[in-house]
Amino acid sequence: MKELEYPFDVSYLMKNKKKIKRELLQKQGLIEKNIAILGGSTTSEIKNMLELFLLNYGIKPQFYESEYNKFYEDAMFGNDELDNFNPDIIYIHTTNRNIIQWPNIYDDKNTIREKLETEYKKFETIWTKLFSKFSATIIQNNFEYPYYRLLGNKDASDSHGRTNFVTKLNQKFYDYAENTKNFFINDINYISASYGLDKWANQFYWHMYKYAMEVPAIPYLSFNIANIIKSIYGKNKKAFVLDLDNTLWGGIVGDDGVENLAIGPEVPSGQVYTEFQNYLKEYKNLGILLNVNSKNEYENAIAGLNHPAGTLKPDDFIIIKANWNPKNLNIKDIAEELNLGADSFVFVDDNPAERQICRNYIEGISIPEIDTPENYIQIIDKNAYFEMTNFSTEDLKKNEMYKDNAKRSQMMATFENYEDYLLSLKMKAQIKTFDPIYLERISQLSNKSNQFNLTTKRYSLADIEAVAQDDNYIKIYGKLEDIFGDNGVISVVIGNIKNNDELHIDLWIMSCRVLKRNMEFAMMDTLVKKAKERNIKTIYGYYYPTLKNKMVKDFYNLQGFEEISCDDEGNKIYKLDISSYTNKNNVIEVEE
Repeated sequence: MKELEYPFDVSYLMKNKKKIKRELLQKQGLIEKNIAILGGSTTSEIKNMLELFLLNYGIKPQFYESEYNKFYEDAMFGNDELDNFNPDIIYIHTTNRNIIQWPNIYDDKNTIREKLETEYKKFETIWTKLFSKFSATIIQNNFEYPYYRLLGNKDASDSHGRTNFVTKLNQKFYDYAENTKNFFINDINYISASYGLDKWANQFYWHMYKYAMEVPAIPYLSFNIANIIKSIYGKNKKAFVLDLDNTLWGGIVGDDGVENLAIGPEVPSGQVYTEFQNYLKEYKNLGILLNVNSKNEYENAIAGLNHPAGTLKPDDFIIIKANWNPKNLNIKDIAEELNLGADSFVFVDDNPAERQICRNYIEGISIPEIDTPENYIQIIDKNAYFEMTNFSTEDLKKNEMYKDNAKRSQMMATFENYEDYLLSLKMKAQIKTFDPIYLERISQLSNKSNQFNLTTKRYSLADIEAVAQDDNYIKIYGKLEDIFGDNGVISVVIGNIKNNDELHIDLWIMSCRVLKRNMEFAMMDTLVKKAKERNIKTIYGYYYPTLKNKMVKDFYNLQGFEEISCDDEGNKIYKLDISSYTNKNNVIEVEE
């Protein structure tokens, strides 16, 4: 929903939140998550705004909200309501209003260090307690700077200053976050600075309502929390689709010529576009896919991308569509060629008419309302389309993996027989029980896979860690490599053992990068083998249809399962007597 992307109309959101919520609840495929808010100040409006942003991301939250300033009591001593709620996410909303042990001018350095450690230990004890009690992910605010500086500029550098104290306390939080899984910082220090600290700390809202920031700032805070949560559950975007003229450079390459484009240090406007290209290049280095969608002659587009002052070159892009087709059709073609849903893309175009056409015709795509090139980076960045919570070495290799896929497609065109083509790839798979080194990637894959996902269950890293330790599960991952390269971890199966001799498949996913490569048959062969080792007699499979997973609606039939039930919504249950199963993989060499 456009109204829930930056920049916000805060007044509109506040006045129309009930109407917006009703509209968002009509979305299909919402995943339900339990979110506990433990507040050090009033949090009711934070919860309301957070709900809107999460619904917009496809997450339907159920909330537990602590009483006013009862974050410590709820965390340390608990209560039946919170215990029974069993949260997936715990958000601790504390601010500098909750710091008790401030330094004063008479304290020596040892006293100040003790106060700092006391404040930090209070929170570390809370986190330890919550982790021991719940298999939940914790999101913790850091601290915003004080709204006054008793020592002036020296408040930042002197150990007696509150600004200095907050800086050191924040660093302790960051050190904990860097070394702790399933723990993330909600950076209100940055948000308050970006919003304006004087406005953020509006004293009226504290003394009247006990809100630690002014109410108009709440959508910015809630949006930031929502971005962390949507990243945890794989709701990030995966790729850019970029216009060229007046988007990556100033001017129109076909009319002005390459030599007259505004890019580079010679003119101020050229510097702006260079900075924007540098920004996009950094995203490419993080594994975000770059693509071009431009109304241009292909030769002119390539010439513009080869401008000597440009940072982005043709080789930085996965797909370049430079033609005179409608841009919405080009985007659909790019999505099909990459095997990604349209909701995986961020389309950046300086032309408002093109933006609106694509917004009307492509469901789920994000299209930032950019205005002048000086603001391109700010608008895209504050929308946090690619919020980083966890990323793996495989993410950093993603561009190369997609380019390797293009080579495979070219090679496939030279074969008349598809099985001969598969054999020519000389594929080797490693299929094993969950390994701690891959748990983060497995969690990531479970949240990103939509097309080859039979039950669409989503697992946080904490969930995957719990499954990995539970002997009541058979859990395997698959890696695949061939003559063109290593695809990394691309498939996961989780089966729950019940009644001693039944295996119920909770999750079966596979990356779209390896579709039609017979990896699903290799995974099935290994799953059956491991089931037999556990004396399993019957495997049950489940298919829950969504708008995106229709491609696997007949998956279990192809594996030899028998359909035993189907309800009015198309949810199906399958059964396999493994004594009758015969191996189906004949093109992949498997290491177990």
